[in-house]
Amino acid sequence: MRLLLIICFFCIAGITRSQELLPYKNPALSTSLRVQDLLKRMTPEEKFRQLFMVAGDLGTNPDLFKTGLFGFQVNTTLRKDNDKILDYAAGKDAIQLAEKINSIQQYFIEHTRLGIPIIAYDEALHGLVRNGSTAFPQSIALAATWDTLLVHKIATAIAEETGARGIRQILSPVVNLATDVRWGRVEETYGEDPYLSAAIAVAYVGAFERKNIITTPKHFVVNHGAGGRDSYPVYKNELELETTYFVPFKSCINLGGSRSIMTAYNSLDGRPCTANDWLLNKKLKKEWGFSGFVISDAAATGGANVLHFTAKDYEDAGKQSIENGLDVIFQTGMDSYDLFKRPFLEGTVDAEKLDSAVARVLKAKFELGLFENPYIDVNTDKKVNYAAHRNLSNEAAQKSIVLLKNDPTKILPLQQVYKNIAIIGTDAMEARLGGYSGLGNDKINILDGLRQYYGKTKNFYYAPGCGREKISCTPVPAVNLFHLQNGVQIPGLDAAYYNNIKMEGEPVLHRKDQQINFQWTLFGPDPKIQFDFFSVRWKGKISAPLTGNYKIGIEGNDGYRLYVNGKLLLDAWQESSFHTRLADFHFDKNKIYDLLVEYKEASGNAIFKLVWNIGVQEDGMSRMETAVQLAKKSDMSIIVAGIKEGEFQDRSSLALPGNQELLIKKIAATGKPVVVLLVGGSAVTMDNWIDKVAAIVQVWYPGETGGKAVAEILSGKINPSGKLPITFPKSEGQLPLTYNHLPTGRGDDYLDGTGQALFPFGYGLSYTSFEYKNLRCSKTMKVMDTILLYCTIKNTGNYPGEEVVQLYIRDEIATIAQPVKALKGFQRIVLKPGEEKEISFKVTPEMLSLVNEKMEKLVEPGEFRMMIGSSSKDIRLRTIVTVE
Repeated sequence: MRLLLIICFFCIAGITRSQELLPYKNPALSTSLRVQDLLKRMTPEEKFRQLFMVAGDLGTNPDLFKTGLFGFQVNTTLRKDNDKILDYAAGKDAIQLAEKINSIQQYFIEHTRLGIPIIAYDEALHGLVRNGSTAFPQSIALAATWDTLLVHKIATAIAEETGARGIRQILSPVVNLATDVRWGRVEETYGEDPYLSAAIAVAYVGAFERKNIITTPKHFVVNHGAGGRDSYPVYKNELELETTYFVPFKSCINLGGSRSIMTAYNSLDGRPCTANDWLLNKKLKKEWGFSGFVISDAAATGGANVLHFTAKDYEDAGKQSIENGLDVIFQTGMDSYDLFKRPFLEGTVDAEKLDSAVARVLKAKFELGLFENPYIDVNTDKKVNYAAHRNLSNEAAQKSIVLLKNDPTKILPLQQVYKNIAIIGTDAMEARLGGYSGLGNDKINILDGLRQYYGKTKNFYYAPGCGREKISCTPVPAVNLFHLQNGVQIPGLDAAYYNNIKMEGEPVLHRKDQQINFQWTLFGPDPKIQFDFFSVRWKGKISAPLTGNYKIGIEGNDGYRLYVNGKLLLDAWQESSFHTRLADFHFDKNKIYDLLVEYKEASGNAIFKLVWNIGVQEDGMSRMETAVQLAKKSDMSIIVAGIKEGEFQDRSSLALPGNQELLIKKIAATGKPVVVLLVGGSAVTMDNWIDKVAAIVQVWYPGETGGKAVAEILSGKINPSGKLPITFPKSEGQLPLTYNHLPTGRGDDYLDGTGQALFPFGYGLSYTSFEYKNLRCSKTMKVMDTILLYCTIKNTGNYPGEEVVQLYIRDEIATIAQPVKALKGFQRIVLKPGEEKEISFKVTPEMLSLVNEKMEKLVEPGEFRMMIGSSSKDIRLRTIVTVE
């Protein structure tokens, strides 16, 4: 009995010791001690798993995650084929998403060796990209409010909706400067100016970080290059980066508290941003003291291999990236994990760099409190005030809308005489929200917004007009392409691929292609094929669903031949540029014709499509004529025109796409007044039609209540007060064009035109007028002093309104050329008719500083021009201050 008691004692003692908290699980210890304790317990694979983030979830084989993971962009939409497999989408409500994240978190806490929790992350550019979340105006519209307090409130609202779902990191905001409006992602930014972008960005990220949700400003660092093209290589000197593109990122870190940064797809000075030692290690981490973690853009780490050709394979790309400052590899799925893992598991990655990256991730997880409180209360969402958030969205839309033109007749606000109004354009009905948007809640489009606001006092009649696209042909559908096997129609064409451009020898690859509709931008047709030196021969049959004379042809580049029934219809074998070429052909319904297409690719980056005009609705012009007739019968017309843009959708032309310009001119030719509303997130050229219309309003992507806000602006209930955060050029030939350029060696103009903007940065009209007067300040200041600039703003019109007063500064003489003017302050003020207010701007040494040739930041004594105005071009007051 005594022996049994002794054994029991030692058993109990052993159990007690095993239940003692390991140091990394002890919240009483410092984060640093906990990180180091956990780090030394981890295997090489457990370490690398903390550096790997994906979109997905546990799926049907949770054992794949036994060694942990950084985190998920969690799937929430059930696939029909298997209710245990989930695909990422916006779907499911907040409670279901929180439950899903909790269940995934439980697996990692309870079923992995070390119990390291995951970080659930998502996109929240201007609202969380999830069902039920509020869709606020697009980022560029938020910048157009020039209202940091409002943006902070909006970010707080988004953070509440984000946190209620258990999401602890957002891959937002985009703080790249939009210095070339051809770039397709201008809509996601806060505009072209470093000061404004930084101010808006700090207001945004600060709200999330205060709620302990990690923000991830992106894309470090420039993300658009020559021609305004997305992710194009960038060559920028350090001085330019420090004074422009770095500014919003630095501000997010130092003032907003951002704990993560996302790298860009592009290369900087020849090195991929995902593996750039100077950018990530020397500049970001060492010089700036950034203690958070750096993630790649989606699939960008492998991009060092497939895009920049600075790594021999994915293993090499991953190794280079982690050793050169990246901390987390962001991939779209676990299927790519094996491509990267070997150097990490075999220990060929620099151990110190690897541990540093893992430590940064673990530090963030400890700071988030995930070890102590890994789960979210699924009922948190019930406490979120979505009605208040919707009102915030509407307020932001009101303040973001920019009045670009209002001719001397002052057609806006809409006059009572206009009772029957034509609303023309598909964007009046679509309520587009812009890129990286959720679905929105009870969206109000522009047509409905006007009808709801005016009720029966005005009649609004709708016509879609011509739309945004001009479609003359479409890819031949798979259902019309086949081959015969024993007299039976089998879907797909016989395709033979050759690793030469002459279709010589034996094909490297035989396969069945359902369509000829390819874009081989980054890769070739198959790993066996040389992506930039190959040829293809497609053989099979084609049939048409209709009888008639139609056109068939090729949309694409490089050399090709097209034969139908043995007849050569197109021969562009020597052609090397992109074209759409069509040939006439008579089809009989359901008749089978022989088809032969030959194609060669000798340089890569190929687009190749077999197209025809069968089924293409040739009613663009007829719809336009219907709109014209409606305009003739109406008192006036409101044309809602829009642009196409987005990620990897850069624009070589800034004109309204499709036939919209022609539509505007035809409607204007009726002699009835025309107002144009522009939907989109970037600049539009207008020389062909600006003088033909009475008013132009930039409404951006105005959020889920956008139609309501537009109606309130057009009616005059709300006075427009938005200001442009980007420059609108007169033509593409002026680009890139920004207000804060350096002085030129001669002048700004061209032989055949002006170098001035169509609408400058900071521009925006009002229904009222404002007088600027009584500028006063000290005429001298010491290098380390701060002075105040005072001025008075008076509303001299008949409408109450808000004005954004802008302060620009120019260093008159400096050792390094300085911008012709640079925004250094702004204030939004509210004034009733006849009311005036004195406002002040604090001028600090920081606002007067420059970075010299030695990369030293300092204030040089001398004269500084202080300029206060309503835009970068419309300067109303100015004086000189001498710094001694």
